[in-house]
Amino acid sequence: MNLRLMILETLLEIEKGDVPAGIVIRQVMDKYDYLDRQERSFLKRVLEGTIERLIELDYIIDRYSRVKTEKLKPVIRAILRMSVYQLKYMDSVPDSAVCNEAVKLAGKKGFSSLKGFVNGVLRNIAREINDIVYPPEGTDEGMSVRYSCPLWLVRQFVSEQGRERTEKLLESSLKAADICIRVNTSRISVDGLKERLLAEGVRCGASSYLPYALKLEGVDSINRIPSFGEGLFGVQDVGSMLVTFLAGIKKDDTVFDVCAAPGGKSMHALDILSGTGHVYSFDISDNKLDLIRENADRAGYDNIDIINADALVHNDEYDEKADVLIADLPCSGLGVLRRKGDIKYNMTPDKEASLASLQWDMLKNVSRYVKPGGIMVFSTCTVHRAENEDNYRRIKDELPFEPLPFNDLLPDELKCDTAKEGYIQLVPGVDECDGFFISRFIKNA
Repeated sequence: MNLRLMILETLLEIEKGDVPAGIVIRQVMDKYDYLDRQERSFLKRVLEGTIERLIELDYIIDRYSRVKTEKLKPVIRAILRMSVYQLKYMDSVPDSAVCNEAVKLAGKKGFSSLKGFVNGVLRNIAREINDIVYPPEGTDEGMSVRYSCPLWLVRQFVSEQGRERTEKLLESSLKAADICIRVNTSRISVDGLKERLLAEGVRCGASSYLPYALKLEGVDSINRIPSFGEGLFGVQDVGSMLVTFLAGIKKDDTVFDVCAAPGGKSMHALDILSGTGHVYSFDISDNKLDLIRENADRAGYDNIDIINADALVHNDEYDEKADVLIADLPCSGLGVLRRKGDIKYNMTPDKEASLASLQWDMLKNVSRYVKPGGIMVFSTCTVHRAENEDNYRRIKDELPFEPLPFNDLLPDELKCDTAKEGYIQLVPGVDECDGFFISRFIKNA
């Protein structure tokens, strides 16, 4: 099995842009699940690392190649990128092996005439890999290259979050994301799951902020853990858990989750309800609904309806039916860069503006499903003022809702002045979770 050829083919598939990189990589890892742990680790690391650090890799290549990366043939560009990543970030792989394998790949893909070019560029980079001059640290340009983040986006982060928080956010985007799980406490206690995981050979420790959030360590494949197959826990970042936690769901509540796939917040709501009340989980497309259904079936929940419905299309059947409505809406995803490394390359200011507008249109519609005196939680997994704080203010000013403070519900580490006003912006690298914006409102009676 030629792992580097598999990596090259996968990078070329990702570059087409038809399917998000994370999905392509997951499909490849599933397809080659039979590989041993070391091979799977190498495959995953080079793929994810190359995608995450594209801007830095291209910066390095451009300093040593007479042909700039944007002008290179896609195959050669991908070979150089994956090879420079190994030279820069994988000390366990000898430089000579990286260069030799890259030359072989060029030949296998029909570019024998460029073998000398590939060899020359990579050997020059290998010799000087620790002496490459970057733009000054702390500058917008320096952060853009060091953290492989488009310059316009760095400037947006700096403008909205400040330079120090931006540096922490971007640094966190290149660190391996924890595998965080939520214990299904209606099925098993936290201590009970810890004991079960230990018996299954899985190490775990406490996560941040919530007592039923745990972190798994050294896990190669979640699907291989028997307690996962039995629905005793779900994979969910603690930032996402906080959305449902802060909704204040009570026994017997009717809960609407309007853009629910893959269903983590719906499952969390069901766990809180513990067999009482009912959850209505809405999304569009059979694929998304199947993901929700798969999670509900695994956990053994039956007080849930999974419904194909567009959050933009009003259905008066649901008017004033929800005690709690969770609106975790489509967004730019800039709070989950460490999990979806290609988002930053595909996002644009125009797309951000379009998403903010889409969110507002959805909020105007689904807010009608909330009972007078009921709760609406509006959240996103991004760090962007127009999508977050601006829409929070529009809800407050233009819809029949009042902000509902929740500072008293937050762990001490997260208490802040904005939570007294009914919202919080979590920033990865600053807070110990993915980047989430969470706001809570009560509907006027």
